[in-house]
Amino acid sequence: MGNPITQLEQLTLNSNAKSFLKETAKWAFFLSIMGFIGIGFLVILAIFSNIIFSAIPQAKLVPFDLGFAMTILYLLFAVLYFFPVYYLMQFSTKMKKALATKNDETLAESFKVLKSHYKFIGVFTIIAMSLYIMLIVVSIISGSLL
Repeated sequence: MGNPITQLEQLTLNSNAKSFLKETAKWAFFLSIMGFIGIGFLVILAIFSNIIFSAIPQAKLVPFDLGFAMTILYLLFAVLYFFPVYYLMQFSTKMKKALATKNDETLAESFKVLKSHYKFIGVFTIIAMSLYIMLIVVSIISGSLL
């Protein structure tokens, strides 16, 4: 039996695997298009949030401009959401190209971009979970002080 690294270098894709990857690339493309549409809605909401929040009477009770703060927040979400969606689009395009041209380099590039997509989502999830835990701890401490 050969070296495991050599065996991995000689990995071949059968017709079922190619079919699954082709279908995965199509769904990734669809999801990335939907993601870009969502980003567009976030940007539109950011543009109009100043008008929306100025119409709310309770927003005037906040010591800062809530409309501007929400504009910045929505734009920040749009920028953060852009990267995983872009990686997903790149994966889809490169995977389709790799399967059409039977190019191993392009196939490897598509998996590299997919890794970047999942890495971004994973790091973002860790950050979000950490913020939730901190929020819960601060809420408990604040509640016990009252």
